[in-house]
Amino acid sequence: MTPSDFLFTSESVSEGHPDKVCDRISDEIVDLYFREAEASGFDVAQVRAACETATTTNRVALLGEMRGPNIPVDQIETTVRDAVKSIGYEQDGFHWQNLNLDNWLHEQSADIAAGVDAGTGTYVEEGAGDQGIMFGYASAETPELMPATLVYAHQILKRMADLRHSGQRPEFLPDAKSQVTLRYSNGKPVDVDTVVVSTQHTDGLSAEHIRELVRPVVKDVLPEGWFPSEDKFYVNPTGKFVIGGPDGDAGLTGRKIIVDTYGGAAPHGGGAFSGKDPTKVDRSAAYACRYLAKNVIAAGLAERCTLQVSYAIGVARPLSINVNLHDTGGTDERKLEQVLMQVMDLSPRGIRTKLGLNRPIYARTAAYGHFGRTPEADGGFSWERLDLADEIRSAMG
Repeated sequence: MTPSDFLFTSESVSEGHPDKVCDRISDEIVDLYFREAEASGFDVAQVRAACETATTTNRVALLGEMRGPNIPVDQIETTVRDAVKSIGYEQDGFHWQNLNLDNWLHEQSADIAAGVDAGTGTYVEEGAGDQGIMFGYASAETPELMPATLVYAHQILKRMADLRHSGQRPEFLPDAKSQVTLRYSNGKPVDVDTVVVSTQHTDGLSAEHIRELVRPVVKDVLPEGWFPSEDKFYVNPTGKFVIGGPDGDAGLTGRKIIVDTYGGAAPHGGGAFSGKDPTKVDRSAAYACRYLAKNVIAAGLAERCTLQVSYAIGVARPLSINVNLHDTGGTDERKLEQVLMQVMDLSPRGIRTKLGLNRPIYARTAAYGHFGRTPEADGGFSWERLDLADEIRSAMG
């Protein structure tokens, strides 16, 4: 996006979207293993999780590799059903109580374990759980240091979900999507061009009725005066959305990676987050990159920052680091790369230690974005802290 004046769009999907149901279940399983490890005395640093979930009409399948404390099968089943119930699915085609569950989780591969566990592979130091590239991004265009398009898209669906859960809007059902297009001038958002919201709803309601239920939610989220013209405010464009969730469309873990990250405003390395323990650098290094990029912006060094790192499986240290400030700061990007490597240990163990990732904090990340959230007292969203800004600023001189 080199022009300074342009339109840009991001989308979000709700917690009841089929793919997000899968992300939630997968992360609930990760949290379960960490909670049970803490309770049983199992070393949390040795928990390994790669849990994939698939859903369709009244069916959930768990697939993947796990290592941790012994957890009864019925406890895993209860965790799955509780997650679906919490989202709000009590429909004929997908019901927390009536769904069929297939559990095909099994032990982690010994070959992968040898590359990750310290002292067991080719290298003495604990290595990355896979090869790959990860990106982090931050922008000064919102208080969350996130793209405004994605912030508004997430907030619309989160408010609709809150209204549904509170009982104020029982017409809204769990499955929903939003899309926000903003007009940028001189690289900054100045107005809304288009808003699209599609929401599953109770039967018997007209399209106009749903439109008027959605309208005040969108107005509350957008800055005053930014509501789009009527011909660019789309609600349920197909006219009816009663059959939804996994009954309307199959779901899979990890299919909403752009929704999870930066709404298309930054590159993505391709690896999903949900269902993975933090030895998987797809997740933990992406969190670290966001943490560093956000602190660069908070340090006043630029208005936008994209950070890339790369890893090889079994190798502890990143193979490369690249910082791009998009010509928004006068900072020496190559020097900044070296400073970021100094202020944070970017080995898998270093990331987990700095951000406190060996704990049950993941189910809450499964909807409405992993980034742009508020750090929580129990360590949730620790990668959103701004505690490195002063150190980075000082080191840059």
